[in-house]
Amino acid sequence: MIGALPTAASLYERVRRVIPRVEWPAFADDIDAILALKRERNAAILAHNYQTPEIFHCVADIVGDSLALAREAMTVDADLIVVAGVHFMAETAKLLNPDKIVLIPDLRAGCSLADSITAEDVRLMRQRYPGVPVVTYVNTSAAVKAESDICCTSGNALAVVKSLKVPRVIMLPDEYLARNIAAQTKVEIIAWKGRCEVHERFGPADIRELREAHPGVTVLAHPECPPEVVAEADFAGSTAAMSDYVGRHKPARVVLMTECSMSDNVAVEHPDVDFVRPCNLCPHMKRITLGNIRSALEENRHIVTIDPRVAERARWAVERMLFV
Repeated sequence: MIGALPTAASLYERVRRVIPRVEWPAFADDIDAILALKRERNAAILAHNYQTPEIFHCVADIVGDSLALAREAMTVDADLIVVAGVHFMAETAKLLNPDKIVLIPDLRAGCSLADSITAEDVRLMRQRYPGVPVVTYVNTSAAVKAESDICCTSGNALAVVKSLKVPRVIMLPDEYLARNIAAQTKVEIIAWKGRCEVHERFGPADIRELREAHPGVTVLAHPECPPEVVAEADFAGSTAAMSDYVGRHKPARVVLMTECSMSDNVAVEHPDVDFVRPCNLCPHMKRITLGNIRSALEENRHIVTIDPRVAERARWAVERMLFV
């Protein structure tokens, strides 16, 4: 880490359009402390697109969707990794960096999809459908990944399914992602009943109301949304794909059918685009704060550990995904 250390004061200009100046003093001390601690400990912060702007734009070193974070985690130049995201993301970072300390600032930062399935469930699915490969969404525990043939993210799920060159796959645990991928391929997809508590709350009526209230608005949906929502949208893709769409097409007005903070983070990069914000909050992502990121760096909490027998098999499924 070379060069002058940025400060909270110098970083405010980056986020001034999405964070009122009156709120900035509440963040400044933690930001300055985190920036100093990162340099002192040779630490890197990985932040998901759903983190709030003061984390995403001011203290994170690597940002992106699950696929981007997984890829970047393999080559991160740091002794210590702090994951500003949910627990399965921290486990994935640990799988790909077994010799580094990986911290999750709040152990309660979980995921409804990860909670919807267990390793035993996967074994039972294999018994029910012998010989059918298991494609597991990264939004799962390391134990579930260890029972899988290959992982996927919302950004590469279709490519992963096609790469297997088989007529039938089991896709776990997101029912809506599986159904949305099934609509794009002739491969038969056997789905689980897991759902994202953020994206399942969007409905097609929400889009129709938005179009009525904001004529000409461009609607982008995450593939964890119900298929009826994806069908009503102008584009569907991962958080990275949605951000790229805004950058390429520069719609005058856009709505992102996903978690609250995504719009704020993309808006920082595109001040000429008007963002309409229907807000479904992820309570787990919001457990990560500047305060507990600072505590994680100060006190080494909470260290992510994975049973080595589980880690070896789970790492194989994740690494196989990264080379599709």
